[in-house]
Amino acid sequence: MLDWQGLVRQRLAGLLLDADEKEEVHRELAAHLEESYEVFCREGLPEQEARHRTMEQVSDWRDLQRKIFFAKRKGDLMQKRVHQLWIPGFLTLVLSMVFLATLQKLGFRPRIVGSGPGAVLFYVPWLVSLPAFGALGAYLSSRAGASRTTALLSSIFPVLALGAAFLLMFPIGPIVEQVIGNQVDFGVVATALLRDGMGWLFVPGAALFVGGLLVDALWSRRRSSQDATIG
Repeated sequence: MLDWQGLVRQRLAGLLLDADEKEEVHRELAAHLEESYEVFCREGLPEQEARHRTMEQVSDWRDLQRKIFFAKRKGDLMQKRVHQLWIPGFLTLVLSMVFLATLQKLGFRPRIVGSGPGAVLFYVPWLVSLPAFGALGAYLSSRAGASRTTALLSSIFPVLALGAAFLLMFPIGPIVEQVIGNQVDFGVVATALLRDGMGWLFVPGAALFVGGLLVDALWSRRRSSQDATIG
């Protein structure tokens, strides 16, 4: 009986993966080759020919090794990005928007600063809460092993998402108008929101960023303490 795992382990000896990942690759590939070998044997081929046909399925082991490495690393990168940016960022966005909607439902009115076209609307209780939401996003991101930049991006994710949504209204508006056959005011709304960016983007972004910076400072101090203890 051929030792397919031993053969695969020998051919993929230079695979630069963790021991557990490497063992999983060896096991899965060996199982595939063994199954193919048994199929050829059941078809009546001699063992030597069945083995030759099976090994022909991998024409270049070095190329296969490279493809496996990049596939694994790409998967790891995507998984890290999800846990370090998208999940903390979207959670920060959802919580901040839900809290704003709750304030509006409870009857809180924005404070108007200025007058005329230059007037800016501020939901003061919402702004006061944003450092906490920004801190939460940065904390979850840092806990997932994110870099400082990624953690801070997670903290201000709500304003990044809102800004992108406002900008997307310009190209989406004409498309929607053609589909439904009626005029929509997406462009007008987007222009107004971007014009009022002080109240919807800049000040909220600064509040979220403060929370992110606070967590970053505490996290950096914690890491320094751990390094000092280890040293």
